Amino acid sequence: MWIGWIEFDILLGDVHSLKTKRSIVRPLVADLRRTFSVSAAETGSLDLHRRAGVGAGLVAADSRHVVDVLDAVENFVAGRPELELLSARRGLSNSDDA
Repeated sequence: MWIGWIEFDILLGDVHSLKTKRSIVRPLVADLRRTFSVSAAETGSLDLHRRAGVGAGLVAADSRHVVDVLDAVENFVAGRPELELLSARRGLSNSDDA
């Protein structure tokens, strides 16, 4: 079993309230879940208006599938016009790793 995760540091555009931030981040998280069948959530910078941390993770039998999905998720987030992707960190591990 392979476990993969990716975490994004995102800069939002002209956002001046947490309510506006939520109106951008919630649809992004929902789109990630629906489009890629991954677990996704807002994971960081919860109290900042213009920054967001968003993470996604998945489990699969094949490491190549995990890497392909994480690549697609990163391209999807990077292509969103309403935000700027500052950085992406990812990890991949096998259930046999101790």
